[in-house]
Amino acid sequence: MAHIIVVGNEKGGSGKSTTSMHVATALERMGHRVGALDLDLRQQSFGRYVENRIAHNKATGMELPIPEYRLLPELKAEDVPEGENIHDTRLSMAVAGLEDRVDFILIDCPGSHTRLSQVAHSLADTLITPLNDSFVDFDLLAKVDGQTNRILGPSVYSEMVWNARQLRARAGLPPIDWIVVRNRLGPQQMRNKKRMAEAVDNLAKRIGFRAAPGFSERVIFRELFPRGLTLLDLKDIGVGGLNLSNVAARQELRDLIKALKLPGVEVAF
Repeated sequence: MAHIIVVGNEKGGSGKSTTSMHVATALERMGHRVGALDLDLRQQSFGRYVENRIAHNKATGMELPIPEYRLLPELKAEDVPEGENIHDTRLSMAVAGLEDRVDFILIDCPGSHTRLSQVAHSLADTLITPLNDSFVDFDLLAKVDGQTNRILGPSVYSEMVWNARQLRARAGLPPIDWIVVRNRLGPQQMRNKKRMAEAVDNLAKRIGFRAAPGFSERVIFRELFPRGLTLLDLKDIGVGGLNLSNVAARQELRDLIKALKLPGVEVAF
């Protein structure tokens, strides 16, 4: 069975699509077969990223590795078995169509609470939650006393992950390996950055996730998306003499893949 990686939280702008694309293509480069789904049926940022990559390959004649991207199948209400939710059925069909073809299925969730996102979280073997390095986004995970930095309790997204874990336990499935990835890290050791690190480490012990560093804020990511490119493609497209920022960004991706501890994956780029 394919190992299912879900990238999700309930806030937009945290780097979910960038993280999804870089993880998926990095795994492809290392020889793993990857299937991909985008559950943001309205915006489809991850889907557009993949489409941009396909267009780039066609325009240039290159063969940059691309995950096997699938749209959710369209269904009519009368085609759904009695008592089942149409969204559950569409997602199940999409996963079933990939799981015997690939080693990993990467599912990018919308930045909002939806039925599809709920179901996807219960399917996750590995859950990646990108988080901007600010207490605005941290509020998604936990309620915090602004004066003492004391954690008051879990917030809405953490509760959804807890429910997904309970569903998996009742079904006899392995527990979710949950990794919170701190994106858009600033270059300076600012006071807020230190407080965030302490809060994330404290919360990790309480609600059961692993913390990992993600991507720093870099202009390069905004330049890569329209062409469907990733950091690992720069040498292939003839960008020689990579600057220090790009080299550092590649190392961030390498560190992230290592931190995920995916089965059968040895980082080789």
